[in-house]
Amino acid sequence: MRKQSFIIPEKLGTTYTYESYKLLISRLISEGKTSGPIQRDDLIHFTELNAKRMKRIEKTTVLTEELKKQIFSIQEPMTWVLLSEAWCGDAAQIVPVIGKIAQESDKIDLKIILRDEHLDMMDRYLTNGGRSIPKLICLDQKNQEIFVWGPRPASIQEVVEEIKAEGITNHAVLVERLQYAYNQDRTQSIQQEMQEILANTKS
Repeated sequence: MRKQSFIIPEKLGTTYTYESYKLLISRLISEGKTSGPIQRDDLIHFTELNAKRMKRIEKTTVLTEELKKQIFSIQEPMTWVLLSEAWCGDAAQIVPVIGKIAQESDKIDLKIILRDEHLDMMDRYLTNGGRSIPKLICLDQKNQEIFVWGPRPASIQEVVEEIKAEGITNHAVLVERLQYAYNQDRTQSIQQEMQEILANTKS
């Protein structure tokens, strides 16, 4: 059952399409910056890596026929509000796929927003108490929630849980393991999950 969202798309402030989000990241890199209030060297470095990853994922990702069938069958206009940041490794893997899906349908209005500019919203969609991104909130024309997804596919989340169970706290190791998992997955898990979600919105 859908519930009324406190999100009003028209009052979000600065939003980005997938194309303008990529331009934002390119501009930040040219200025030696990242998004958000914290401008650390490691976050700026991750932003540069993420731009390359996004470009590669966009180039190599082909949406499955099963997913495209669900996208093409969307009847009602939707607003997809996607919380992200330029430095986020998961976002670099996920945002290009969400962007491709949105480009396939004129029923999907994708609005990417920066998490740290919308912490009040982010705090309504925490994952295990954390501000994990990306987070996708899908709204209908009456601003009711159709679905919420994120921050990562279940198969990738399992890798995170395995790392935690092993007691590994080194951030570099976590990033390396996640990157390997995403590379092996080749966007198939998120495509499968989005296919199932879209199918369920019509049931």
